[in-house]
Amino acid sequence: MKTQYDNGYPLVFRGTDWHKGLSPEQMQQVSDVWMKWFNRLKEEGKCAGGNPLEQESRVVSGRNRAVSDGPFAEAKELVGGYFLLTVTTLEEAVAIAQQCPGLPHGIKVKVRPVAGECSMNAEARAAAELAHA
Repeated sequence: MKTQYDNGYPLVFRGTDWHKGLSPEQMQQVSDVWMKWFNRLKEEGKCAGGNPLEQESRVVSGRNRAVSDGPFAEAKELVGGYFLLTVTTLEEAVAIAQQCPGLPHGIKVKVRPVAGECSMNAEARAAAELAHA
């Protein structure tokens, strides 16, 4: 079942210490510009939402579903938050990511399209079609 976000583009903001070395006033200025950017994108209908993420995390892994607490020291670039863009092209999503107010302060923005289908399902279907051909 398709949703309105099947062709969306999440922006994933990486880097949680971008504010190191900035004064409280500078941090507030960047934060204000960031919120204006976010609110403008929402008003323009280009962003469905987004949020900052807490540092605390849990990772579930392995066959026994082991749970580990985070944040993890080995993580080089912690995810600080995300936006879900509702634009129609990767180029438009990248152009929006290039406007991120955190970029001059070391934030990295990852842009990825939302897949319409899990790649494993597509591979399984293609293999089944080949087997029946």
